[in-house]
Amino acid sequence: MYIFNHSHEKLQPKISPWLIYIAYILGFWIILPFYFGRLIIKGQENIPKNGSVIVTPSHRSRWDALIIPYAVGRVASGQDLNFMVSSSEMKGIQGWFIRKLGGFPINSKQLIGGGLDHSIEILKKEKMLVIFPEGGIFRGSQVRTLKRGTAHIVIDVKYQQPSNTVKILPISIQYSKFFPSWRTKVVVNIGLPMDITIYDFQDTKNDSERLTYELESHLKRLHTRHNIFEELNCT
Repeated sequence: MYIFNHSHEKLQPKISPWLIYIAYILGFWIILPFYFGRLIIKGQENIPKNGSVIVTPSHRSRWDALIIPYAVGRVASGQDLNFMVSSSEMKGIQGWFIRKLGGFPINSKQLIGGGLDHSIEILKKEKMLVIFPEGGIFRGSQVRTLKRGTAHIVIDVKYQQPSNTVKILPISIQYSKFFPSWRTKVVVNIGLPMDITIYDFQDTKNDSERLTYELESHLKRLHTRHNIFEELNCT
């Protein structure tokens, strides 16, 4: 069984409810409607309304960090989101805002430490956690090979809290342009939560590989289900 090293000091990000409230207002009613030509959200009925949820979107642009709260955050699910963010993004005033809005740093090259420990604690408290499983921003239409961090977090949560039925929510984000710019059109497809009850979580390596492969398959199906250019009448 894989166990994360919990000797590291746990992260205690000071999330600001009033700043999150302002961010939602700005994002919902001003920034996203003003910037994008059209923003379609499909499958919001698939969002779990309770329990531990790992939101796992494809990652094509920095705009994803605003679109995901719009699609599955407070208004859609009644929950605020916690974001796993690369430690390189958590510097200066940008880092301050990210922390206040629910982001916390993770070192993508290190499989143990405070960021992953904090992820586990979030899920044990039955909150929503956002992880971009491709590990970075990738342009184009293809879903890249996923990192296994999501699967390892699920396994560790199940080891510490066997009754926790963690749900994994795959989401595809597609833009009508490789580099989203003014009036770009966007389609967000929210899939059905993955059923993790089929795993016995006794063989860590095998389970993490199978779960990662299944998540990748879900994302690929969501990503190819609709032709965004036909759906939005783009040329």
